[in-house]
Amino acid sequence: MQFNASYRKGFASDNWSGVSPSVMEALAEVNKGHHPSYGEKDPLLDQAQEAFRKLFESDCQTFFVYNGTGANVLAVQQLLRSWEAVVAPHSAHLNEDEGGAPEKFTGGKILTIDSDDGKIKPDQVVPFLNSIGFQHHVQPRLITISQSTEMGTVYSIQEIKELAEFAHQNKMYLHVDGARIANAAVALGCSLAEMITQTGVDVLSFGGTKNGLMFGEAVVFFDKKLAAGFEYSRKQGMQLASKMRFIIVQFLAYLEQELWKKNAGNANQMAQLLGRKLAAIDGISLSRPVEANGVFAILPAEIIPKLQEAYFFHVWNESKCEVRLMCSFDTSLEDVDGLVAKAKNLMLNDQNKPSTP
Repeated sequence: MQFNASYRKGFASDNWSGVSPSVMEALAEVNKGHHPSYGEKDPLLDQAQEAFRKLFESDCQTFFVYNGTGANVLAVQQLLRSWEAVVAPHSAHLNEDEGGAPEKFTGGKILTIDSDDGKIKPDQVVPFLNSIGFQHHVQPRLITISQSTEMGTVYSIQEIKELAEFAHQNKMYLHVDGARIANAAVALGCSLAEMITQTGVDVLSFGGTKNGLMFGEAVVFFDKKLAAGFEYSRKQGMQLASKMRFIIVQFLAYLEQELWKKNAGNANQMAQLLGRKLAAIDGISLSRPVEANGVFAILPAEIIPKLQEAYFFHVWNESKCEVRLMCSFDTSLEDVDGLVAKAKNLMLNDQNKPSTP
């Protein structure tokens, strides 16, 4: 059977990348023979649970789901009642890119905070505390943050710790959307235990799809009491995979020999390089610092569609001509140099155009 493989590598999203070769090999290997369905009594599940406990240096409990929306929505639903609310940056994926799923499945409300860098601080949550105990107002119960954020920024370990302490002092929980958690850990040069377990995070949506997995995410509870009944919520939420082994084995390959770190390291390194080279071009500037695997830049409006034809990417803010370029585990030096060369050529041609009389 022939497939159309005409799509070229670009910088639209780390979701556009393929699958890490070692993950693909693991999928092929686990495809042999039969395994118990739904992960029930499957030694692979026990092996994966132990791998996560080792990774986070915690007696955590991990549940595997299909996708990031499922991970985020089910994690929030587990900690939220219908009269309660989750506090999030306005730019959070949970608020802007889940198609209203959090509100539909939790019955709760999202209280948003404007943030230029995608990060929030405890003092920004304080005003919502005035509603606690007032029966006419939704009750703030959960703080959620993305690590790294949708703006490409990374919370420091201290910032996460302060948010967790603030949440717990006010009888709230802290959830982390870790779709790009590996990129954040590499950026900070820390372990996942240092970033998540030791800071006091209550529940984590652990991403893999953006960093080399075919599909599959994990919801990790660091207090098993909070996980009570989650297996039923996962089933009702249509996130229980019958052939669970195909998710589990990907994570086993992902964690083995720290593939997650290797993949994220390449993506981050390529983003740093891309950012430096773009910033060196006259007429192009970076709009945000490069902290993980995302590059945000201001380009002349005239060259954007032409550059997209060669290396597709998304316009982040049309009013500012701000674009977002995402690097992936398989982004190469050739990819970076190709985009930069094309941008330079377009800038040169644009500058040499005769002015309109």
